Amino acid sequence: MAGAAELGSLRTERQDDGIYLTATVSFELPPVVEDALLKGIPLIFVAEAEIYRSRWYWTDKRVAQATRSLRLAYQPLTRRWRLSLADGSSAPRVALAQSYETLAEAQGAIERISRWKIAESSDVDASEHALNFRFRLDLSQLPRPFQIGMAGQREWQIALERSQRLRLERRNDSPAALDK
Repeated sequence: MAGAAELGSLRTERQDDGIYLTATVSFELPPVVEDALLKGIPLIFVAEAEIYRSRWYWTDKRVAQATRSLRLAYQPLTRRWRLSLADGSSAPRVALAQSYETLAEAQGAIERISRWKIAESSDVDASEHALNFRFRLDLSQLPRPFQIGMAGQREWQIALERSQRLRLERRNDSPAALDK
């Protein structure tokens, strides 16, 4: 089904400086979405990760939250695709901007989330935790005429959500550990 997103893999690992998430998401852009891109309308994809500590006496407590925005735009003068990555939700800052020759290359970069820091190590203790991961096309960031015209159109719905117990793989890349 066009527009449906699927999660290929989702892995977390604990390092000394934080908790990192690596994921593979796959989706197919429907023709109407691709047409909007070719007309110069940028699309914003959002990845969100939340870590909750399980509590028996109350609702689970959120201990960490991370948001990453990926802005995909077509540059008609250069005929290149521009992908900008921003971390943070309140005041996003651009961490990376890169150009691609084809839409397939740019989409491939969107589909791979690699070593994304979602929490500090001190935020996640030894108790049981859950991870909620969401990936979606953010329709609220499209120009207002598009938002009004697309209400209820399934072609514009690209989203997935996955919840799982947090399994932290300990990775030790210190030089002493590599010599053994």
